[in-house]
Amino acid sequence: MTGVPAARQVLAILRYLSRQPRPAPASAIARDLGLPRSTAYHLLAELIAAGFVVHLADDRRYGLGVSAYELGTGYVRQEPLQRLARVPLSQLTDQTGHSSHLAVMHGSQVLYVIEERAPGRAPLVTDVGVRLPAQLTASGRAMLAALPAANVRALFPGPGSFVLRTERGPRTLRDLRALLAEVRRRGYAAEDGDVTPGLRSVAAAVLDHAGHPEAGVAVTFPGAEVDGPGVARIASRVVAAAAEISRRISGP
Repeated sequence: MTGVPAARQVLAILRYLSRQPRPAPASAIARDLGLPRSTAYHLLAELIAAGFVVHLADDRRYGLGVSAYELGTGYVRQEPLQRLARVPLSQLTDQTGHSSHLAVMHGSQVLYVIEERAPGRAPLVTDVGVRLPAQLTASGRAMLAALPAANVRALFPGPGSFVLRTERGPRTLRDLRALLAEVRRRGYAAEDGDVTPGLRSVAAAVLDHAGHPEAGVAVTFPGAEVDGPGVARIASRVVAAAAEISRRISGP
């Protein structure tokens, strides 16, 4: 891989910390990212000096600092992902006749940032600004399937991490791992009544140039209206839309 190794390691630490439900010890950061412990401490010290990481000395843990917050709020102000994804998402809704949406990871949840509602379709629970458990949603499953196993384990450390909305969905890390393996095998994620009874969704991950999941694109439809071949046709459109947004993010 070309590039600057130290820069990749710094970005990996920031991404790791952004996905943790609470500050993490240096030993966990080094272990989960495969870094020598001395390297992890050196990079953390540089990030602390720049304000991107804060050291909680009493807890012996590290969390994101004010500079990371400023970077995140700048992203929200500019809304680049929403701008890049709006047209492909609108086209996806036109092609399928069903509502589509774009979500991003927010800890162990997904946050919906765009919804393109199809004409005549009822509002969905996946409105802009809504957060849902990632392991229950097709968008979340698509993104989780693209993450390293260590990241998934960190997001779902125990049985209490598995919140249900209905009686459907994974209840343990083992269940989730099996589900994500199926997502990778099939090439897209799906859920059937795990979020809202009677509604199904299929989704694909939007990946950056390094293969990291930036977002999930999904289409939601009444399960009774679409048969197996219809689901496959919708899924192929979703995969194509996610690939187009990925191309737009990575640039020429």
